[in-house]
Amino acid sequence: MILASRSPQRRAILEQLGIDFRVEAPEVEERAAGEPRTVVVENALRKARARARPGERVLGADTAVVVDGAIFGKPSGATEAEDVLRRLSGRTHEVMSGIAVCEAGSERSGVAVTAVRFRTLEQADLGWYLATGEWRERAGGYAIQGRGAALVEEIEGDYWNVVGLPVPALLRLVPDLLRS
Repeated sequence: MILASRSPQRRAILEQLGIDFRVEAPEVEERAAGEPRTVVVENALRKARARARPGERVLGADTAVVVDGAIFGKPSGATEAEDVLRRLSGRTHEVMSGIAVCEAGSERSGVAVTAVRFRTLEQADLGWYLATGEWRERAGGYAIQGRGAALVEEIEGDYWNVVGLPVPALLRLVPDLLRS
């Protein structure tokens, strides 16, 4: 299988599952605005299509943090990361991942949604987390599998979706994935 993604988290999840794959990260323009479910699925399809070729199974994925219908991707800097984390503080947001598989001339796609509630963050919490640098290259500016776990009060849904690849949704799209 080809993983059409630069995400080290997606690589790690596939490795943990024992799936044979190689990374071919595409250069595609990602949508950043619109209905969130549509945006993440379209971005995943764009990535998978960019690497699709006969005889290959290609997986594309895209993850966004959604608050009040607004999409929050990767912050461009520490100030933006702090603004996003303040917006998430003490609230529930959704982590949406679109996944797409191109194989044998067909396309399958899906979306996973996980609700994540942050604890109320004080300025000291924000300063501590921003100083880690872990917010870089992370949708919503945090990594639940790292020090960002300290920001989270509760999740409802698929933990792996929050990390970056919704495993149950992927297995629904590709039921033979663990056997191929």
